[in-house]
Order: sequence, then structure tokens, then C-alpha cells
Amino acid sequence: MIELHDVSVAVPVWGDGGRQRTKQLLTGVTASLPEQRVAVVGANGSGKSTLLRLLNGLITASAGRVLVDGIDPARDGKGARQRVGFVFTDPLSQLVMSTPADDIELSLRKRIRDRKERAARAQAVLDERGLGDVAHQSIYDLSGGERQLVSLATVLAIEPAIVVADEPTTLLDLRNRMDVCEALLGLPQQLLYATHDLDFAAQADRALVIQEGRLSFDGPAAEAISHYRGLMASGTRASGRGAPGAKAVGGA
Repeated sequence: MIELHDVSVAVPVWGDGGRQRTKQLLTGVTASLPEQRVAVVGANGSGKSTLLRLLNGLITASAGRVLVDGIDPARDGKGARQRVGFVFTDPLSQLVMSTPADDIELSLRKRIRDRKERAARAQAVLDERGLGDVAHQSIYDLSGGERQLVSLATVLAIEPAIVVADEPTTLLDLRNRMDVCEALLGLPQQLLYATHDLDFAAQADRALVIQEGRLSFDGPAAEAISHYRGLMASGTRASGRGAPGAKAVGGA
């Protein structure tokens, strides 16, 4: 289970004249997330990606504590990354080898030492995701949706307990978006995903609304989306107050 206990993230920034100040990316976020599918919604720059990156130690909290199945990513980043697979917005930021098969083999290198066995397992992973026929094509010859599905396959190859996806459909057209949504929502692993696609968010069991680094709403996806639409319609720039019925928002 994912647990966030009064988590804040602050980073140093430099302004005119080289003066340093602190920018607050997240402030006082508390939530326990046992649900199978959890969506995170919010405006650009609200702190969604920061929240997700806490879960496998890509960034660490300045205050508070993060636990993933009892593991603190700040203390045991390796352990957290074995539990949490991370899918980035742009698959080309994640795919480093020339072909899908090579990328899967890279993910498997520490687990499977034998080269032939590793190649066979990589092909099997791609076959399972319906990508077997592109196993040896150049990454650059694939469609955006195929690249994102390959990125997901590289994550699933290490058999994580939790999959975290940061705006995985943002760069995709409608057909590819539907394919990626279907693949993610069909996973047996717990799924936590940030998205601007409110139809995609509505299919979660629970949704968090992040506004200006604070947890503005935590509850059923339909209610969270309604709350978020209200924030956007009112032009709200900062809110730490949950709407009536909001759950698990400190002080709300």
C-alpha cells in the first residue's frame, strides 16, 4: 500500500542576482492508498509529477514520510524501484536501446544472466503485450502508442507490485490513447496515474486533486473530477480546502 504522511517537497531556486530562495512543490500531503486504481489530476505545475516521483525515490521528501508496501524510498531507493515500475510521459525518455527487444533485455539483465534465456523472455514479454511483431524494429519506426506500450512492457518485465504512470497518454492520438488506457487499466498491479484526460481519470477507483502543491480533494473519481472542474471554472489558483464530501484532506 502507498502511504503519504504529511509529505512536503521544497527545492532551492535562484533568482536575479544569484539569490537563493525555496520553492514549495508539495505541502502537507497525507493519504493512504490501498485502491487498485488511483488517478491524480491537477493543472500543469500543480505537483502531480512530484507526488508520483516520490514513490520510487526519483525525488525525496523534504518533510514527512513516504512508504510503499512498508519501504521508505528515501532510505531504500533500490527496494522501492523493485516494487514500483515508473512509466514516463515521453517514452523516448525511457527507451534507451535501439529496439524493443533490446530494451526488455536490458531490464532483465540482472535477473536473467543467460543471454539466450533473456532474449526468449524478452520476446515472451512483448508477445504478452501484443508487441511481438515489432520486437526487432527501430524504436523510431514505431507509433507513439507502440512506444508507450513498449515502455510499459519494459516496466512489467521486472514484475513490479505497483505501476506508476505520469501522464502516459498526453502525447498520443485518440486511437493510441485508447490502447494505452486499456493496457494500463487491465493490469493486475496497483496503478497510480497522473492525467489531464478526465475520461481516463473517471475510470479510477479513487482520485486525488492536487492544486498548487496541496491535496485539494481526495475521494471517488467522479466527485474529484467535479471538484477539479469547479476549481478550473472559478479560476482558482490555490486551494487547500476540500469541497463538501472531500475525504482525507487535512483540515477540510
